[in-house]
Amino acid sequence: MDVRAQVTTVFHLDKCIGCHTCSIACKNIWTDREGTEYMWWNNVETKPGTGYPTKWEDQSKYNGGWERTKNGKLRLKSTSKKSIPFNIFHNPNLPTLDDYYEPWTYKYEDLFNAPEQSSQVTAMPKSLITGEIIEHIKSGPNWDDDLSGSPIYAENDPNLSAVSDDIRKQMFAVERLAFFYFPRICNHCLNPACVASCPSGALYKRGEDGIVLLNQERCRAWRSCISACPYKKTYYNWSTGKSEKCILCFPRIESGQAPACMHSCVGRIRYIGMTLYDADRIVEVANLDDNQLAEGMRSLILDPRDPEVIEAAQRNGVHDSVIEAAQNSPSYKFIKTWKLALPPHPEFRTLPMLWYVPPLSPVLASLDTGKVSNSTDELFESVEKFRMPISYLANLLSGGNEGLIRYSLKKMLAVRMLQRHKTVGDIERGTVDKMLKEADTTEREATEIYRLTSLATFDERFSIPPAHREEAIESVGVVQEHKASAGFGFKFAPRRGL
Repeated sequence: MDVRAQVTTVFHLDKCIGCHTCSIACKNIWTDREGTEYMWWNNVETKPGTGYPTKWEDQSKYNGGWERTKNGKLRLKSTSKKSIPFNIFHNPNLPTLDDYYEPWTYKYEDLFNAPEQSSQVTAMPKSLITGEIIEHIKSGPNWDDDLSGSPIYAENDPNLSAVSDDIRKQMFAVERLAFFYFPRICNHCLNPACVASCPSGALYKRGEDGIVLLNQERCRAWRSCISACPYKKTYYNWSTGKSEKCILCFPRIESGQAPACMHSCVGRIRYIGMTLYDADRIVEVANLDDNQLAEGMRSLILDPRDPEVIEAAQRNGVHDSVIEAAQNSPSYKFIKTWKLALPPHPEFRTLPMLWYVPPLSPVLASLDTGKVSNSTDELFESVEKFRMPISYLANLLSGGNEGLIRYSLKKMLAVRMLQRHKTVGDIERGTVDKMLKEADTTEREATEIYRLTSLATFDERFSIPPAHREEAIESVGVVQEHKASAGFGFKFAPRRGL
């Protein structure tokens, strides 16, 4: 058992209000420079929708992530040792500026310097790349924001491939339109395809906390990482000629603070904590069938209170404060204890360490003789009747495993009904008990879920120990794509100096 530590995040989609405060916080700190105008290390998408860059989930277009070979090994979809030299001159899997957008500002000087005229003066949009006036702005970082049901955006969502035509028609009927927000950052995967694809060895996964970083001095602009990342969270800086990506605000992490996007989150949807995992099983889990990957990833995460796990972690150089943080981790509770959170597109086989709690449908009320009905059957639909189809959420969050989605939604619905019983009193106790039993939970657990979801303090949502640089360990790996050793073959080595 090779126990290692990983910073793990959980985003609660039922709470995101789509305010983009996280995106702006990240942009102001990290990507407010020339060459980074189109970079959004943190972005918030609307689902159903095509996302950013356009249709990033469609790997028939981008060839990101890993695939299993006939002999049971993993290989990168996007590149290989033989193809890398040719990809310098032509890489068909790279997103283009049209897949992102041409960033722009406004020619504000026109508002002050324009001569007197009869019409209202406007500030024309101009490109941040060429400086030329843009006649028609056609897209942006979240151009389909709040446009669920639009035939241009929502119906082109790759996750709708598993949704039947009948259900799809119901989804886009005016009276049933529904959407939710889907915030994204780098997943800091356990088996990162970006790390394995880099010929220069510029990308690496830190041993002390699992954060995936990109060494700017070693980067040679091969851009293999951009193609290999199936989540498209690595970007190319056209000004510096280097690739860049989310660093999970590691200077803040090292001082025990939450990343900027999480610290600024208005909806308090973000949770971050340490988890311990068994690196010996990464190859095994990454080779599972698509619908088994989510549960396999969950099994990778170890019980931080298990004496054997603690002993193995200490033997690997994991500091006691990290183990203590893992024991108090909100991420562990959502992922392992309550089994509410699920990984995005585990079928990409990068084993992402950003998990999501799926969204519930809103409470529905009906008018009966001029009064709002309080019938439990009318107020609370079953998960099978939710406006966001189970098959859609399964495509997005569990590799197609609808059972995991149902389990999570039923448990959250039970929490909702229990609190309704306590606060409003229009749901009978017997109904609540039946729902708790069907959801495989208890009143005590449901109350704990409610507290961490709705009433948690800052310290309860973020469990991050300050870094021990004097004892830090980092991952060292050789990029051997066929053996996938860069993804999960790295070894711990003591840091020599700072």
